[in-house]
This record gives sequence, C-alpha cells and structure tokens, in this order.
Amino acid sequence: MTKGIKKIVLAYSGGLDTSAIIPWLKEHYDNCEVVAFVADVGQSREDLEGVEQKALASGASECYVVDLREKFIKDYVYPVLKTGALYEGSYLLGTSMARPVIAKAQVELALKLGADALAHGATGKGNDQVRFESTYTALAPQLKVVAPWREWDLRSREALLDYLKVRHIPTTATLEKIYSRDENAWHISTEGGVLESPWNASNEDCWAWTVDPKK
Repeated sequence: MTKGIKKIVLAYSGGLDTSAIIPWLKEHYDNCEVVAFVADVGQSREDLEGVEQKALASGASECYVVDLREKFIKDYVYPVLKTGALYEGSYLLGTSMARPVIAKAQVELALKLGADALAHGATGKGNDQVRFESTYTALAPQLKVVAPWREWDLRSREALLDYLKVRHIPTTATLEKIYSRDENAWHISTEGGVLESPWNASNEDCWAWTVDPKK
C-alpha cells in the first residue's frame, strides 16, 4: 500500500477499466479519496447516462461531468483540420486531439479540489499514456501521476470482471462485449476482438456509425 496520497482525480469513462481502477486506487493508496472526472467531448449520450451513479457505486466520493464539446471542436479540432494533419496519411487523429482537452480540464479540477494526484486508464503500451501525462506534467508537475495499467497485475478482461464481481461492483461489461471504442464529436475508433490481429479484416460487429464501405 502506498501512503502519502489523500485525494486522486481519475479520468473516468464508466467503462470496465476505470470502474475497476476506482476500488484499486483505494485499496493500494491507503484508502485515499477518489474523485471521478468525466469529460463530455461529444460521445454517445448513452455512455453518459447514469455515469455519476456508476462512479459512486464503484467507490468514488464524487463525480464531475464537464461539458468540453465546444472547447474541443473550437480549440482543438478546427486548428488541426486547418493544418491538414493526418497520421500516416490517413488517420484523422480523433483520439489524440481529444486527450489534451480532457487532461487539461482534469488538471484544473484537481487543482480546484486540492488533490494530490491524477490518474488515467490508458494502458502501458500505447500513445494515450503519453498524451495524458505530458499534459499533466506541463500544467501541474507537482501532482503525482498514477497509471494503474503500469502497476497492477490485472492483465485481461476476465481478470477485471472477476475483480469487480468479488467486490460486488456493478458493470455492464461482459466477455461478449469485446470491443473497446473511443468516441467523441469528431470520430469513433474501435479496437479489440478480431482487430487485435492485423491479419484479420473487420467484421459486421466492428462498425458503429456507419456500415462497411463495401456496402
């Protein structure tokens, strides 16, 4: 158990990972207070429905839902579109544009609440951890950063579901819901399932906003 941290502000989505992160933080950081921060960047209204109650049921002391939609489009999406920026010539940078506006608002809330630390649910193998943490460091280098995916021993969807089940924490995630999606006002991306292997083509379940372009 790590001592010295009394309050952590977590970038919370209400999904499987962050639902498990709330109790994990409390168990491993001396029963600290965990505040859930939810950024509304234009994702599905279904994702936001009941998110505060879900956070509290997972053990958060409070849950703040902050509307960042206009700021995201005006200050992040439009300037990037003006530059014509595309990653590797095709990717529209939807996730990477959203992370800084989320992290900035999270830092602002943490400073307002007098928190000791910030936490996120990005895995330890991708760019998201860098996007969150570079913003944290630029704006509030005095705050400790907790990245559970780099610390815990929960390594699979099954392990996360079992972890929540033992603690009687409700979740809508199941082994059948195999895709992880990142959605905002500009884009939606899908990962998991058959897409884990680059040898596989997408199937019907992969499409969310549209249908397979072949159709």
